[in-house]
Amino acid sequence: MSRFGRYAALGARVLRSRVPDRFANVFLPADQRIRASELPKPPSPPGGGACSLYIAPVNFAGQGRAWARAAGMLAGVEARNMQYRAESDLAFDADYSVSERVFWSSHDWAARQKRAVRNGFSHVLVEAERAIFGSAFSGYPEREVAWLRRAGVHVAAVSHGTDLRLPSRHAQLDEWSPFRDAPSSWVAGLESRARRNHEILDALDIPVFVSTPELLLDRPGSTWLPVVVDPERWRADAPPLERARPRVLHAPTNPLVKGTALIEPVLQKLDAEGVIDYVRVQRVPAAQMPQLYRDADIVLEQFALGMYSVTSVEAMAAGRLVFAHIHDQVRDHVASVTGRDLPVQPVTPAQLEERVRDVVSRREHYRALAANGPAFVNAVHDGRFSATVLAPFLGVSDSARESLSEN
Repeated sequence: MSRFGRYAALGARVLRSRVPDRFANVFLPADQRIRASELPKPPSPPGGGACSLYIAPVNFAGQGRAWARAAGMLAGVEARNMQYRAESDLAFDADYSVSERVFWSSHDWAARQKRAVRNGFSHVLVEAERAIFGSAFSGYPEREVAWLRRAGVHVAAVSHGTDLRLPSRHAQLDEWSPFRDAPSSWVAGLESRARRNHEILDALDIPVFVSTPELLLDRPGSTWLPVVVDPERWRADAPPLERARPRVLHAPTNPLVKGTALIEPVLQKLDAEGVIDYVRVQRVPAAQMPQLYRDADIVLEQFALGMYSVTSVEAMAAGRLVFAHIHDQVRDHVASVTGRDLPVQPVTPAQLEERVRDVVSRREHYRALAANGPAFVNAVHDGRFSATVLAPFLGVSDSARESLSEN
């Protein structure tokens, strides 16, 4: 797009965000007008609970909705999540969704949304330092949070990863860091965004949760909020490692960040030798993933970041053997706060070939390790533990937290 085109698009967005849609439509081409039929109704506020939580606006990996369901396990708490959807959306379930076009362009939608959230919810959890009211406050989340707090709404933030992870810190920490030999412009962009988001959180001085433990190093003083899955959705009846050639699945959301290039030559070599059956998938709709895990024996998460995320949790719930590059800090933190050892098997790219060959020769040993996954997921990632983490922010009593953790 030319510079003139960019300025024209920006001008159109500003116009649409500042004046009612019916007036903006007068000045815009037909294909840029927002029709009233495109606007979903505002989210219905929960009813009856002493606390009502709103989680918005990205729902990465379906976690906004999953955390809402977790919070709803607490007595007196009701929760809803919201997501704006892009064309590349993977169709994760959400309580309330709106198209990205309406989210960023409709003055009427933003005005209704502001009223609904201010009047219907006592608490808001802002995901990834993103705006939740589109361009109503020129897209500045700090202005939105200030407005919500003036209205008496309690606000916290939750980071999903890239939004707060500092490439400069990570590159010094880990020899396998994806930020060491990556294109400088890409790394600079991530660094700039993360530092900007840290500045936002510094200015807001609100509670901060992080979805993976390694982010605690990026944001000291934050709290780990474990990702949540429904264990039954991922459960598999057949045990792994019964095929002559174990099926090895790698499903990177972002191959560069996940270290795919570090491991794929090894996997392709082992596949060519007939040792394994290597399967790589990308951008698969969420509804298809449970069967992919059930059809796998080994799931490879990431080999560059030193953490585990939703992919590992889903694969553990299915009883699959999970390999990933895991930092000691992550394993130690998980053990210290949950009292349980993380069943993800720590493997670096340099160790991968040897470990895969070892799996093939010692199947019973690794099948027993994989069998630890479902119990770990039930204890740490089925929502109950995450609910107890959210409880202090939501003002839930200690007794209610203890009752939930004991069930």
